[in-house]
Amino acid sequence: MKPTRTAPLFCAPSDSAAHGCRGEAVSTGTIGVIREAEFGNTYIDKTIDAFHALGFAFGDSVNLSFDNGTVLEDVPYYSGYYTQIGGLLLCGYPGYPHVLLARNYGDSTWAEYGVTADTTVTVTLHEKGKYRKTQELFSLLYSDARSDFCSDAVFANFREMRGGKLKAKTLFRSASPCDNQHGRAAFADRLTKEAGVRFVLDLSDTREKYFSYTEKADFDSPYYDALFRAGLVLPLALNANYRTDVFAKTISAAFAAMAAQDGPCLIHCMEGKDRTGFVCALALALAGATAQEIIDDYMITYENYYGLTKESNPERYEAVKGFANEFLYCLCGAERGTPTDTLNLQSGAEAYLRRGGLNDLQIAAVEAYLTV
Repeated sequence: MKPTRTAPLFCAPSDSAAHGCRGEAVSTGTIGVIREAEFGNTYIDKTIDAFHALGFAFGDSVNLSFDNGTVLEDVPYYSGYYTQIGGLLLCGYPGYPHVLLARNYGDSTWAEYGVTADTTVTVTLHEKGKYRKTQELFSLLYSDARSDFCSDAVFANFREMRGGKLKAKTLFRSASPCDNQHGRAAFADRLTKEAGVRFVLDLSDTREKYFSYTEKADFDSPYYDALFRAGLVLPLALNANYRTDVFAKTISAAFAAMAAQDGPCLIHCMEGKDRTGFVCALALALAGATAQEIIDDYMITYENYYGLTKESNPERYEAVKGFANEFLYCLCGAERGTPTDTLNLQSGAEAYLRRGGLNDLQIAAVEAYLTV
């Protein structure tokens, strides 16, 4: 593989290059790598705690040097996906078994950098605290205790979607009703049944992955299981990169299948936040929703999980809202920073489905399913 050298795409304007000294002797030494199963990204063989014990901290800038010749310089290390769309980062996400090299809403770093099971990497400190302000602005943690939330629906991030000419009781979104790693599945399952959902777009799972959930002692999703076994759940196993042709083709075919169904549809991934966020934005745009309606729907997820509202933390709210803006720019092929209220979202959404392989009759059928 040709040696590669790259740098991050995003640094918040408030970040400063004067947080600490370059060249501090903080390093992992030469260690192995592990392929992440779900998205094909690259774990470095250090747990988050072990990585921090070496002297690294969230908000630092790091360099990664692989033995295949790839050198990545000035990569931000965050506790979440806090770069702009496509930005490279090292991520110590709570619950991850290791520190992960990934692109935000991007493709596999394992493939991008030609990593194999025999590859080794050395991570060194580039600059202490260079991205600390971005870390502090975006870092959000939520509880997995039901008692910390005001209702089952808020806990499960479950809601009926509204906007534009969308028909009542047609589309719902939620956290996963089958993957119980955050203790929400049984709640989402019950709410799915109560909503009368008859079809599901499961954005995160394969059939094999789904059946692995059913074998666990804490599996308690009988309604979802009945839908799945009746062929009324489409397991799509999408990664987060909605800009790719693969994503467009997969979700376009799924929307065509949805349009052939009777009754409400549920859209979910694992948290019902990122992949679900884009797909719901696409559906709302097809139903004629405004940019503000789509953004408001996206931001309800952050209120549900983190209690984040425009009133509670205006700066953080505006920063997170940027991810929803990116959905709309993608649909319309617009430059970042374009006023979202000037975008023709329905036309952009239709173009996205055409890119995904649907013809005008199929798109009209999807819109007829969604709208009054």
